[in-house]
Amino acid sequence: MSPILEVHHLSKKYSIRHAAGGYLSLREKMLGAFKFGKMQTEDFWAVDDVSFAINPGESVGIIGRNGAGKSTLLKILSRITPPTKGKIITRGRMASLLEVGTGFHPELTGRENIFFNGSLLGMKRREILSKFDEIVDFSGVEKFLDTPLKHYSSGMQLRLAFSVAAFLEPEILVIDEVLAVGDAEFQKKCLGKMEDVTKSGRTILFVSHNMAAVENLCSRGILLNEGTVILDDNISNVTREYQKNLAKNVSGVWTQSLEKDSALNFQSIELELLGNQPQHQLKLRTILKSNSQHPKAFLAFDFTNSLGQTFMQAIPQIDPFIAFSATPQEITTVVDLPALIPDNYYVTTWIGPHYSQTYDILKEIVCFEINQSPTAGRTFPHSHDHGVLVPTSEIKWLKYLENSFETVQS
Repeated sequence: MSPILEVHHLSKKYSIRHAAGGYLSLREKMLGAFKFGKMQTEDFWAVDDVSFAINPGESVGIIGRNGAGKSTLLKILSRITPPTKGKIITRGRMASLLEVGTGFHPELTGRENIFFNGSLLGMKRREILSKFDEIVDFSGVEKFLDTPLKHYSSGMQLRLAFSVAAFLEPEILVIDEVLAVGDAEFQKKCLGKMEDVTKSGRTILFVSHNMAAVENLCSRGILLNEGTVILDDNISNVTREYQKNLAKNVSGVWTQSLEKDSALNFQSIELELLGNQPQHQLKLRTILKSNSQHPKAFLAFDFTNSLGQTFMQAIPQIDPFIAFSATPQEITTVVDLPALIPDNYYVTTWIGPHYSQTYDILKEIVCFEINQSPTAGRTFPHSHDHGVLVPTSEIKWLKYLENSFETVQS
């Protein structure tokens, strides 16, 4: 079977211009209005030599930091912008949902835009009519169907755009982070619809920073960094690598390099795992420095997994607060960890007098790894869709023995 989408050595270059001499004041700009200043030009490769192939029915998550080249790649695949180099081969009709309003006309009504966008996708009028009622029902904009699109909110435009793209049955559905515009209920509906699309044998390319959504929907992942493919593997390995790269320090030690103006801030954090896997104690050594006279505060530690889901919080018992002085002070906190599935885990540190006021917060500043699967009470290893924590469990049942029952424990 031939791939439905092939990308061969794809690259996209932009020229960035810089004014020589840096930023100028308004007075300097006015004095130099009639002078021709020198401009420096720099070549920037938003996508650099990207190659991959996608088979029919695959759901592929494209992830990476902001500026990694994800949206540029999708715009090239959708033929919105041409590549500088490389070749794309598609063997099916492609529908793209990249930005709110893409492929729609603001002066046309919602009804007219359904036919307009459908025709852009290469649909015949009878094909659009056969899906029209389903599109309107899913979008929830029936009341405003004959209202010009320019009067729709961004969320309403998104609802209509996604409904058209999903129900007109393209062979390849390309979706960018645009779903973040919708409300929680509609996002859930969209993810459910995309699951149905993949089950029907169609192909999805999905870009999102929501790792839980990507891992639930996609079976394969492509990790981009600075326009190049870093990893093309199953989605669990790709999301784990992405989160590892996001961590400030995966070795578990962090040191503050800049002074802050807050009353109290973290100077360094050191993480150490104690005990035997899969259950550990986690030792956190935090050094804090005060910039004012004896501020009082308490500490909190949030724990997230590789999908960015917070599953636990630890607050050391400080009654009522601890008072800090100008001299850097060290606090050692030992946290008993529950049995966790193999993954990379991240610690966010917070300090303040109460939750409405924060002195300092460092998100996912240190990382630790669990690589041994808990086996107590399990017949097979855990995975992400089974949750994060692994409780010990057992089975008891009654066994019939010559007119009596005996409890058997497993």
